[in-house]
Amino acid sequence: MSRTVSSWILSSARSSIILQGKGRWYSICIPNRNKIKWKLIFSKTCPYPAGVCSQDSAFSLPKAFQHTSTEENHFSFQLSPAQINDILRAGELSHKTLGLNGKNANSVLRFESNQLASNSPMEDRRSAATCLQTAGMMFGVFDGHAGAACAQAVSERLLHYIAVSLMSRQSLEEIELAVEAMKPVRPILQWHRHPNDVAYREITSQYFENLRVYWQHLLDLDTEPGFSLEEAMICAFKRLDSDISLEVQAPQENELMRNIALQVAFSGATACVAHIDGVHLHVANTGDCRAVLGVREEDGTWSTLPLTRDHNAYDEFEIRRLKREHPRSEEKTLFVNDRLLGILMPSRAFGDVQLKWSKELQHSILENSCDVEALNIYQYVPPNYHTPPYLTAEPEVTYHKLRSKDKFLVIASDGLWEMLSNEKVVKLVAGHLTELNMQKPPLTFKKPVNLGYMHNLLLQRKSKGLPSLDQNIATHLIRHAIGSNEYGELDAEKLAAMLTLPEDLARMYRDDITVTVVYFNSETIEGYYRNH
Repeated sequence: MSRTVSSWILSSARSSIILQGKGRWYSICIPNRNKIKWKLIFSKTCPYPAGVCSQDSAFSLPKAFQHTSTEENHFSFQLSPAQINDILRAGELSHKTLGLNGKNANSVLRFESNQLASNSPMEDRRSAATCLQTAGMMFGVFDGHAGAACAQAVSERLLHYIAVSLMSRQSLEEIELAVEAMKPVRPILQWHRHPNDVAYREITSQYFENLRVYWQHLLDLDTEPGFSLEEAMICAFKRLDSDISLEVQAPQENELMRNIALQVAFSGATACVAHIDGVHLHVANTGDCRAVLGVREEDGTWSTLPLTRDHNAYDEFEIRRLKREHPRSEEKTLFVNDRLLGILMPSRAFGDVQLKWSKELQHSILENSCDVEALNIYQYVPPNYHTPPYLTAEPEVTYHKLRSKDKFLVIASDGLWEMLSNEKVVKLVAGHLTELNMQKPPLTFKKPVNLGYMHNLLLQRKSKGLPSLDQNIATHLIRHAIGSNEYGELDAEKLAAMLTLPEDLARMYRDDITVTVVYFNSETIEGYYRNH
C-alpha cells in the first residue's frame, strides 16, 4: 500500500462524516468537530468482571504497536519485520497427531491454528479436542458479537455436548454412577489449547451440572441413544443454546454466575465445528463461519469444495426458511439493509436472546437483574418484532467421505472470508505446502554431517530465491488476508498499516480473524479403502 493510501486511511478517520463498518450490529457514526466517535448498540467490552477476563497478548495488539486513537499527533504505520512477526505469530497453535507407538494411524495428520484480534478484547474463540470415550477429533471456530461472552461459553461447552450425544448408554451410566458416588469421572475430551486460550473456571461447575442434566435426559430415553453423528451434532447445538437461555432465567444467588449468564445470553456467537473419524467428516455450521476442503486432483491442480453455506440475508435458502416460519405480513421486515430485522448479519447464532425471547420475557429478566448497564446489557427491541423467535442455533450438517486426494480442511471465521475467497485460501495453503517441501533438506546426508555442509545447503536454498515462510499455515493466511494488495501480492506497508490501525478505526477495515487448518493423512485414508 502506498503512502498515499496510508494517509487516506488516517485522514478518512479524522474527517469523514459517515464510514461504513463491517460489524454485525448497527454502528451509529456521530460527527463531532471533525472527530469520529462510534456508539454501539451493544458493547464490545470485556464480558467478565475485573480480574476474570484475560486479555493476553495473543488476542490484543501490544500497546507499543497499536494506536488508541486517530487523534494522536504522532501517528505512524511503521513496524519492523520482527514486530510484524511477533504480532502475527502470538496466537499460533499447532499439534501433530501420534499413536501410542509414535506413528500416525489417524486420518488427521496435524492441525495448525492462529488468531488476530480487531476488537478489543477479541470476540472470536476456537476449540480443538480428541474424543477419549468415542472416536474422532473435533475442531471448532466461534465468532462472537456484542461481546465475547457467548463465544467463550460455546467454545468451552459445545464439544462436550457433542461428545456426550455420541456416547453409548453404558458409558453414560458409568459416568452417572461415578458422579453419584463422588468418584473421579473419566475425561470425555483431551483438549488441544494455546496457553492464552482462556477458560472461565469459576463457572465450570455449573456448566458441568447442566451437562449432567443433559446426559440424564439421554439416559431417560426409552431406547439406546444411538444418535447418528448428524443427529448428535444437531441435538448438541440446540440443547446448548436452550441451556444458555434457561440458565439466565433460573434463580441464581451467586452474583458472578448470574452476571456471566446474562452476558452469555445477551451476546451471541456463530459456530462451525468439524468432527473427523477415519474417513468420515461431518461439519456442523450455524451462522457465517465457513469450512472449505482443499482437493488435489489427479493432474496436480487444486480444487475447492465448500462444506458450509453462509447463513445470512444473501442466502436464498435462509430467506425462504424465515419466510416460512413467520407471517406473510412480515416478509418485508425480516431482512432490512441485509440484516435480520435490521440488526444482525447472521441468521443463525447461539445466544442473542433479544431475537428469540418475547418482549415480556426480556423485560422481566432485565428488570429483575442488578445493574445491567454496568454489564453493558441494554434492553433493545427492534422494530417489527412480532413473532419471535427470529433466530435459531440449529446447524446445517454436511457429511463428506474423505478421499486420498482431500488434503486439508480450512475452518475460519468470516474475518478471513471477507478478505480472501475460498479459491484464494486453497491456493495459498497449497502453495505453502509446496514451498515448505522445497525448503526441506534432503533425506540423505553426506556423512559426517558438519556445519559447513549444512551451511552449503542453506546457501543453495537461498540461491533458489525461496522466501522465508511462516511455519504455521494459519499465520500465512492471516498475513495475506490483511496484507495483500489489489494484485494479490504482499505489501509490507499495507500489512504494517493494518496492524497499527487505532482501536477506534481497526474494526472498520478488518474483523477478528480465526483460522484452523487440518491436514489429512493420505496414507491412512488410502489404507482404509484397501481394507474395505
